[in-house]
Amino acid sequence: MISYQERIKDLTSSYGNWFHDDTLLERGKMTSSLYPYTNLFSPITINKTKIKNRLIMAPMGNISMCDESGRPSEKMISYFTERAKGGVGLITTGLIPISYGIDNSIIEKGDLTYFPRIDRSRTTFAPWRDIAENCHSFGAKIFLQISPGLGRVGNPQCVVNMHKFPVSASFNPNYYMPGVPSLRLSDRKLKKIIKKSGQAAADSKAALIDGVYLHGHEGYLLEQLTNPAFNRRKLGKYSDWQRFGIELVKEIRNRCGKNYPIMYRIDLSLVLNETYGEKMSTVKSLKKFKNERTVKMTLDYMKNLVKAGVDIFDVDLGCYDNWWLPHPPGPMPPGCFLEVSKIVKEYFDKNSILSNTGIEVPIVGVGKLGYPDLAEQALRDNSCDMIMLGRPLLSDPYWPNKVYANKIDEIIPCIGCQEGCINEFVEGGHPQCAINPRTGFENIYEKEFPITSNKKKIAVIGAGPAGVTCAVTAAKRGHEVTLIDKNDKAGGLLISGGVPKIKFDIQNYNNYLSNLINKTSSKYELIYKPNTTATIENLKTENFDVIVTAIGVKQIIPKLPGYDRDNVILATELLLNKDLAKDCKNIVVIGGGVVGCETAYMLKSEMDKTVDVIEMEPYFMNHVCTANRGYMIHYLEENNVKLHNCTQLKSIEEDGIIVTKNISKTVPDPYITWAPLLPENVVNPLAKEIISEEKEIKIEADLVVMAIGGRPIDNLYYDLIKANIAPEIYNIGDSFKQGKVFEATKSGYLLARNL
Repeated sequence: MISYQERIKDLTSSYGNWFHDDTLLERGKMTSSLYPYTNLFSPITINKTKIKNRLIMAPMGNISMCDESGRPSEKMISYFTERAKGGVGLITTGLIPISYGIDNSIIEKGDLTYFPRIDRSRTTFAPWRDIAENCHSFGAKIFLQISPGLGRVGNPQCVVNMHKFPVSASFNPNYYMPGVPSLRLSDRKLKKIIKKSGQAAADSKAALIDGVYLHGHEGYLLEQLTNPAFNRRKLGKYSDWQRFGIELVKEIRNRCGKNYPIMYRIDLSLVLNETYGEKMSTVKSLKKFKNERTVKMTLDYMKNLVKAGVDIFDVDLGCYDNWWLPHPPGPMPPGCFLEVSKIVKEYFDKNSILSNTGIEVPIVGVGKLGYPDLAEQALRDNSCDMIMLGRPLLSDPYWPNKVYANKIDEIIPCIGCQEGCINEFVEGGHPQCAINPRTGFENIYEKEFPITSNKKKIAVIGAGPAGVTCAVTAAKRGHEVTLIDKNDKAGGLLISGGVPKIKFDIQNYNNYLSNLINKTSSKYELIYKPNTTATIENLKTENFDVIVTAIGVKQIIPKLPGYDRDNVILATELLLNKDLAKDCKNIVVIGGGVVGCETAYMLKSEMDKTVDVIEMEPYFMNHVCTANRGYMIHYLEENNVKLHNCTQLKSIEEDGIIVTKNISKTVPDPYITWAPLLPENVVNPLAKEIISEEKEIKIEADLVVMAIGGRPIDNLYYDLIKANIAPEIYNIGDSFKQGKVFEATKSGYLLARNL
């Protein structure tokens, strides 16, 4: 019989090629074959608390949704209230650190923070009570996620800003700057953290919050203390890696009584050894972590946590050092961790593990479950007891209500980009959503559009995300709108972007855009004109009051020697016609951004080509969410795609390309995924200077694919301005500045709300 550890190894080894199975691809579609969703909308009891359905909002971090003292803001209150309105049964907050004064990475200069707090003073209680009462008004319960701290995955800027080191269970390298040590916490300080956790739980209960949720996964401080990968203490009571977590739970149970729900988030395995193999012995910042907690050890720990008082678990895999696992990006398979929750359920059933109240311990399924039929089937198959949704409830807070009413085609489907929900606050913002411009702004923009008192005749040119969002929003406000696009379907560049099999979430979104246009056209004054080119002449005859250009970009081919050869094509051309590469063996992709890397991955994983990727900058996929970037680069390496950074194209030959490559040993390893790229405004004082040592080399290639980006197509906009063709003329989306879907939808939405 295959062991639990072997099952996990087989699961993780499939994440790079799962899409060859058409059955798995079908699971990632927004279908309604299993309606009515009787399992999803059946109640469940956690301890003594009844939840109205099986849907949980995941703990998406609420960074900067508070004032600098940690007091939750109106932004956060409205954000959670919106999800309660949408029909979810249980809401969990983002992590709330409680180890101020001990974990130096969670505080800013001047004793300020960008994390919400519940421990500072009574001034923080009132908004938490407001949040709880608002959630209760719509039938949702809410749990507060308590975190003993960040430890080695906390911001190392505390070294520069406050001359204090990060902390951890043992001496561990900091995740963001491996050269910065995280110092070992004393037993006395750990005991203090346990006391603080108990107080935070008691305060949560007093603030009308329905339960607490312990952040014990992903390599945060609680994980660091309860996993021998990070806890290598030889002396003291916490050298027993289970003890800190068990004492923590007992303290909360003691402070809050036997009937206050305690939830625990845990990873069944870090799977670092499975991810990195031999690198665990050769990479300095990974070497210490080889002795990670096994699946068997985790299950035993979970059993003991139940004895201590835990009522419910959600279970995943991975940590910061393989961040695409706990934060599965678009290319990860639908329901990627159902096998994980199934293993736990099997173990609990086999060992008759019951909670302190004598009932079964619910096991929550997590990881890309925002597809209604898949979520329902997971419950029917007994793979889990509840379904946790994070990003799907940011893209559409009303996912539960729409699923219950069988309005699946109206759900705004998450595209897995993680640009608004995660990368935005990494870069300095707060949680948002790339395809839902209201997320994080619910306190400013009401769900219902303000009907205009000044009806206008509007033309929107371009049916990409910016254009469709603008046109639909304007039409719903009561304007007369014409949406014009040269393509036969909506999506803009996302049409080609959705071609690789791993981009199935983009295909769902493109289908949503088409459905949105059709539904809006049937109810409002929206005329859609596909296969139509907008010109000054045909626009002039319509006498529009407003013209909005959202035309996108023109892809670039640099005019280097050989640029006009027959073996040179654009990545967008290849994506729309894969036969262009059918007879080619060796292919080189110029440009190491998202499009270039995803195209290279498709060429190798779907078409079995030999692929090289050229990038002139030191890093591939810079400014892309760490999880998305990590997944792609890891599996490019697994598939033997050669990445050449600090390499510049010089000329294109009939049988290949000539480049100058910096071959200095100071050039960063392009395949590093166990450490992130820092935002450019953060200085790493330990970073090594890249020395130039260039060498001209030739790379053989039958086909050269250009993926270096594009220039905004803004000529029509400026021609319209010059011709003074309408009283109001605007330019949005990529035709204003090439960016991401995140910027495009926001620009279309905000403009249309104000027309």
